[in-house]
Amino acid sequence: MTSILTNSAAMAALQTLRSIDANMEEVQNRISSGYRVETAADNAAYWSIATTMRSDNAALSTVQDALGLGAAKVDTSYAGMSSALDVVSEIKAKLVAASEPGVDKTKINKELAELKNQLYSTAESASFSGENWLYNDSTTPAGVKSIVASFNRSTSGAVSVSTLDYDTATSILIDTKDASRGELTKAVNVIQPSGATTAPATYHLLEVAGGTPPAGSVLIELTATTSYDDIQGMLKAVDAIFSNMTDSASTLGAITSRIDMQENFVANLMDVIDKGVGRLVDADMNEESTRLKALQTQQQLGIQALSIANTNSENILRLFQQ
Repeated sequence: MTSILTNSAAMAALQTLRSIDANMEEVQNRISSGYRVETAADNAAYWSIATTMRSDNAALSTVQDALGLGAAKVDTSYAGMSSALDVVSEIKAKLVAASEPGVDKTKINKELAELKNQLYSTAESASFSGENWLYNDSTTPAGVKSIVASFNRSTSGAVSVSTLDYDTATSILIDTKDASRGELTKAVNVIQPSGATTAPATYHLLEVAGGTPPAGSVLIELTATTSYDDIQGMLKAVDAIFSNMTDSASTLGAITSRIDMQENFVANLMDVIDKGVGRLVDADMNEESTRLKALQTQQQLGIQALSIANTNSENILRLFQQ
């Protein structure tokens, strides 16, 4: 039936053209934004996952910063410990030199005094961001220091933060309030020769101004009358101190290695998460470009079909022409 009131062909063509325009708008939004799923209305499930993982990646970025800060603290402590080890090694060499008969022990002691000052300066200067893991001037022990190492999300969705802990009690070299808490200030028990026998002896390397030295312990220093046996005892004490400091330096080195590995892992994890989110929500530009060209062709054909449908109504006039 031909009607001048209802143009079914035009209505069908217009409906098709509206659908094409809607699809074109969708494709154009994807091309301009780069996202296949930009809002929750596009795909609620994928959008929710992507939003959560982006938030987790932001948290991991903060973890990277925390690891960098922690690495700086550990590196500073390790540099100070390494420098202190060199000085203690030099002190050992001076004590060996003092063991030689006829040497001027008072001159060697002046060198020891300067080396001790260097140890004090090194420990006090090994500070980063207000934290010093080699020097403690508080009445409380330095305690355990924590470095944020990772951000975790369990299968149930619960989040947590993991830390890398280091007990600074193993690396404190000087404690101004309690000499027993510092490797360089605490008493070291050794067995030194005493004539034809051996005898226990206790020595400490540094004394802090205003502090209380360990009870019953002898300061490692030389005088003109210092005996050979005493020097040997001091040498054993310094060697024990050196050994303890070496253990501390090894621990700091292990933590540095652990931080480096964790930094690499977090960086790789962030990249993997970015890729995973991209697979869910990013638009395929090759596909969208092909769709856009197809829709542009469909749009042109739809406009032409609508034009033809509108022309059909005009043909009715010819039926009434005389």
